[in-house]
Amino acid sequence: MVQFRPAFLALRGIFVLCLFSVVLLSAFSAFAQQSGLSVPLLFDSRERLAKPDLSSLVRLRFLTSVDFPPFNFTDQNGKLSGFNVDLAREICTELEIADKCQIQALPFADLQKALAGLQGDAVIAGLAVTPELRREFLFSRPYLMLPARFVRNVGASVAGTTATGLAGHSVGVVKGTVHEAMLAAFFPAIKAQPFDNKEALLTALKERKIDAAFADALQLSFWVASSASGKCCALFDGPYMSEHFLGEGMTIMLRQNDSVLMAAIDHALATLSRNGRLQEIYLRYFPYGLY
Repeated sequence: MVQFRPAFLALRGIFVLCLFSVVLLSAFSAFAQQSGLSVPLLFDSRERLAKPDLSSLVRLRFLTSVDFPPFNFTDQNGKLSGFNVDLAREICTELEIADKCQIQALPFADLQKALAGLQGDAVIAGLAVTPELRREFLFSRPYLMLPARFVRNVGASVAGTTATGLAGHSVGVVKGTVHEAMLAAFFPAIKAQPFDNKEALLTALKERKIDAAFADALQLSFWVASSASGKCCALFDGPYMSEHFLGEGMTIMLRQNDSVLMAAIDHALATLSRNGRLQEIYLRYFPYGLY
């Protein structure tokens, strides 16, 4: 069975509630801009990607889901919203086909079948790129990487400002996850303390049963800023990115015979990355930063 979304992208419970509340408050974007937060450029500034002619394109139908905030969700007015939704609209604007663009939400499990069945032209929903999917579909260049981060209890005395200072400290991680494997590979001097799930991990961190934790930066950044953390903790060092452990990043999936459209989307993504519009969308939905 094909695994679409990596485990570290699944946001539930307190994380979902926190993400919704943050997304809806524009004041946080101003905070992010003042803090100088930025999304790393994933395109070489010297690379020039040609813009294909899309004059014969009848329409471009993006498919997404509504269960993955802040990437794609339904807001309080019932409107389809999120980072991926805004990015799809910006892609269409950049390609000068805004009047031909449509964005439709489907159940996440139906996206692959819908794309293969010609019910849409591109999926933008946080799909994990796998060898199995690559045999069936094309994928755009990555437009966002979701890194791993440390978070530490501010009451813990840690020497220095880098992960080397965590040697000898209790560092929690959810067992059986890519983050457990990544922590062991990247930081062999750190002895990990495994937990059954993310909730148990963060509770232990908040109660200072452990000094730090290593997990998905997306979840950690919103948790640290939420009331659920009780201001106990802060992000520490990083970010850490690894294609081997965390995948290729967020991409757009298309059918195998749509190479021209894929080239056009890559061109648009590169342009948005360089002209700052991708950064604007990032600050809108990730006011506390991932990097």
